[in-house]
Amino acid sequence: MPTVSESAYVTAKGQVVVPALLRRKFGIKAGTRINFSEVDGNIVIQPVTREFIDSFCGLFKAKAGAESAVQALLNDRAKERAQEDRKVVGDRSAS
Repeated sequence: MPTVSESAYVTAKGQVVVPALLRRKFGIKAGTRINFSEVDGNIVIQPVTREFIDSFCGLFKAKAGAESAVQALLNDRAKERAQEDRKVVGDRSAS
């Protein structure tokens, strides 16, 4: 993959204009959210586009036979609810 190098200036308000070549290449339009992060002393700029979001699809999918994170949370909540219900019933019968 060829490296594209463009430059821009930071305004007094801290704003940066993303060069047109990069905006077109990465589908950055008015209103596109941009994430900034630091990686190994470099600033990484990541546009949050539909393609970027779709790239996470299935990333946290459970392995075959394993419980999904959502199912584990639902099961934990059901156990907590059952404990709360038992406590309420116990409190009523003690009264």
